[in-house]
Amino acid sequence: MHWRGAVVLLALAAATPEMRYFRYERPLAGPAAKAGQTCVVLDAGIYAHAAPGLTDVRLYRVAGSENSETPYAIREAAPVEQQQREIAPLNLGSRNGQTVFDAAIPDERYSDVELGITAANFIATVTVTGSQAETGGAQTKLGSYTVFDLTGQRLGRSTVLHLPDSDFRYLHFRITGLVKPDDVTGLTIERLPAKQQYVTVADTNTAMPKGKTSVLQFKVPAHVPAERIEFAVGAEPANFNRDITVRVEPVVAGKLNTDEEPPGPVESSGNLLRVHGTHDGHRIDEDQLAMDAPSTNFGEMDSKWTITVDNGDDPPLSITDGRLEMEQRTLCFDAAAGAQYALYFGDSALTAARYDYATLFVADADAAQAAPGAEEENPQYQARPDTRAFTERHPALLWIALVLVVVVLGLVALRTAKEAPKAQ
Repeated sequence: MHWRGAVVLLALAAATPEMRYFRYERPLAGPAAKAGQTCVVLDAGIYAHAAPGLTDVRLYRVAGSENSETPYAIREAAPVEQQQREIAPLNLGSRNGQTVFDAAIPDERYSDVELGITAANFIATVTVTGSQAETGGAQTKLGSYTVFDLTGQRLGRSTVLHLPDSDFRYLHFRITGLVKPDDVTGLTIERLPAKQQYVTVADTNTAMPKGKTSVLQFKVPAHVPAERIEFAVGAEPANFNRDITVRVEPVVAGKLNTDEEPPGPVESSGNLLRVHGTHDGHRIDEDQLAMDAPSTNFGEMDSKWTITVDNGDDPPLSITDGRLEMEQRTLCFDAAAGAQYALYFGDSALTAARYDYATLFVADADAAQAAPGAEEENPQYQARPDTRAFTERHPALLWIALVLVVVVLGLVALRTAKEAPKAQ
């Protein structure tokens, strides 16, 4: 069969959405009088009770008995790509006691630039200018930045330059300080497709002391993505550098099948860093209070997160807030003026919706904003009928029937053997 035909048959065989089979609903609160594109930020609660990947989420225009499914598109915040390919330095050398070099940047917008520097125990100032041509033409000064390696003082290391949003094709660098041309290996850029926004998955203001560590714990429902960890730390101490370990393990409820093993824990590490002050005549202001969360997939199991901050022999950090976050995702649709809408989910039999609206979707910068109301049990809810074959719904009966057949055949064979005439 041609593959397109197979897809059509599968689509026809798939379960169709009906409001009575959704277990949960959330009304949308928005500007009722305004028509046009409307968007709603999806929070962690929707993920907790929806199918993986939100495949069972449907949007309905609610109008008494005349409810109608409304097409939508889900926009995922484009993740910022980390650690792009290394860009080799051009024209690397010394001039007037400074290390200088250029870099050809790919045709894209960018912000942060990380220098590859092999030197240790240094503080240096990097002056950056940008231009659209490698030589000649106007150059724009982008700023002066401090890079440092103070690991000997337990104040960490940073070689990231926080440039303004830029699209210059060439960057030009001058480094003043204890960084020689041989110490420069290149640079990487961080693309800037969009301002990244996050939604809180779980948070706590309690960091439990445990020996020389501080421990924060979270429980995250199954299906809820957690992609970033962020901390808020009090004003004291002004400077710190603390190692962090993150351990995520599945929460096993009840007994698993004898042939099923629970997934193993996932671990990662990072550090919290804050350096503010003047060192050797250089002003340093560096804060690293967030890190990427480890990737996990525990299926239908909830997860337990344990974040441990190693304080060493220093006083514990005053952690006023610790948050697990996910990248912001928004659901957008075309609203009718004065109409009421609600999200329905909780029907695992459904496959992901496929709408022309999503395929042809163009974001409107002036889209109205709506918010999901409190989650409610769908008053119409009823369990979807089990349409599987009888043998699939009751596999044990099939085995019982097979055993009975074998027993009957055995009795028949035994009786036949007894009644057979003995050989002369």
